[in-house]
Amino acid sequence: MKLLEDRIKKDGQVLPGDVLKINSFLNHQVDPELMMAIGDEFARLFKDAGVTKVLTCEASGIAPSVMAAYKLGVPMVFARKKKPSTLNDAVYWADVFSYTKKVNNKICVEKKFLSKDDTVLILDDFVAHGEAVKGMVQIAQDAGCKIAGVGAVVAKTFQGGSDWINEQGLHFEALANIDSFKDGQVHFLGED
Repeated sequence: MKLLEDRIKKDGQVLPGDVLKINSFLNHQVDPELMMAIGDEFARLFKDAGVTKVLTCEASGIAPSVMAAYKLGVPMVFARKKKPSTLNDAVYWADVFSYTKKVNNKICVEKKFLSKDDTVLILDDFVAHGEAVKGMVQIAQDAGCKIAGVGAVVAKTFQGGSDWINEQGLHFEALANIDSFKDGQVHFLGED
């Protein structure tokens, strides 16, 4: 998605450890027009997949996912990283390691929001090692859902998560595929 790639080139910052900081439009401050364009693109890519719910993980996946869900005309469900006191014990759990924050999280979704009748589109802000996606796939499978596919706003293709998703036989679409951060610059897949 050229609009997204251009924005990453303009406002993204490559940090040590192969981290891309894009907090001026996705991970802290949110650009709603860009999120709507991202939602449009995910809706276009998965329009024929029979999606009944969009599943993401808090917090940075929420903005693009709610826009995609809106465009698809379905609810968006997000996995929580901490179980609130208002949540009962009827939840699906998965363990997720965050390479960025270097912590293990338990994510959960209340069972009443996912069922065997659902076809879920799993969306994430970043796919690097794929840990959040693995956790959401586990939750969807535990709920008996059909998985329509996986979408990522940004995929760092050199870190293995994209490969894992493809190895699972899941339809995978990333709107910006990063091949490397050579010389502190973002290099997209297919660029010269």
